[in-house]
Amino acid sequence: MRLISSVKLLKQLPTLHCYKVNHDSLNIKRYFSILSSKNIIYHNTIKLSNICLYSDDHKKQFVKKTEVLKDAFEHRKEQLKDTEHRIRQKGEKIIKDIKHQREVTGQIIRDRKDHIVKDILETKAKVKERFEEVVEKENIYTIPNVLCVTRIVMSPYLGYVILQDNYNLALGLLVFAGVTDMLDGWIARTWKGQSTKMGSFLDPMADKVLIATLFISLTWQNLIPLPLTMLIVARDVALVIAGFVIRYMSLPPPRTLSRYFDVTHATAQLEPTLISKVNTFIQLVLVGTALASPVFGFVDHPAMTALCGVTAASTVASAASYIISKNTYKFLKKKS
Repeated sequence: MRLISSVKLLKQLPTLHCYKVNHDSLNIKRYFSILSSKNIIYHNTIKLSNICLYSDDHKKQFVKKTEVLKDAFEHRKEQLKDTEHRIRQKGEKIIKDIKHQREVTGQIIRDRKDHIVKDILETKAKVKERFEEVVEKENIYTIPNVLCVTRIVMSPYLGYVILQDNYNLALGLLVFAGVTDMLDGWIARTWKGQSTKMGSFLDPMADKVLIATLFISLTWQNLIPLPLTMLIVARDVALVIAGFVIRYMSLPPPRTLSRYFDVTHATAQLEPTLISKVNTFIQLVLVGTALASPVFGFVDHPAMTALCGVTAASTVASAASYIISKNTYKFLKKKS
């Protein structure tokens, strides 16, 4: 009979809703009171009560573990946020350091650049100062130099006048050029301040440009033989080249184009030979006679042929004198 009652009670257990009992301790007491009143305390019912109690304890432990995990997750989340914040601060600091280092490096480069430029300017100033100590600087704007430049500028126009068969005007321009040649020499010898080392180059240069222009234009007009003109032009070109070489040799280092063509710095002085001066006079007489021949009607006169021969001989002799003589030029040093 007791066994039957026990089975019936077990069948009614699902209706007791053990999961609800877990939420209400009063139901548990009531449930055990029912079992006590029925005098049914068996091994199975004890197991059932243990299951229900165990379910309630397990849930509490699960909730507790859940809360612990939740707290740990929140803690780890806070740690991650803190780590992210530190990484962001570190990155900002690195970027700031890079920018600062770049500014410092840029400032160092600018300072170094300014230092190099300053050194270059100081070196340039020192070189210029030493150059001034070695090379004599003079005033080139003198009357003799102006007259020489005037002859050089007038030479192309004189050649054009000859090619236009205007011999009267050409003869007048030649006389004017001869007067300026004598005048600049007289002024340079009379007044010391008008004599320049540059004039020693410029005066023979002006004479050679004038004579070369006259010989070429008169040869074109068949008034002077071509071989004689070629001889004179070749000799003058050789002298001009020699003058440039002497200028280069006399210029103290550093030899730059600006210093080479700075005419205010006298580095050498030319001294024409006596034969060269005589030759220049004979050449001027020849071109003057050739210009006057169409005007006065003595073209192809035997005297012209003889004068051409004399001119050729003096030209060769003057060229030889520049080669043989050792006093045709000298290098200059600044006077202490």
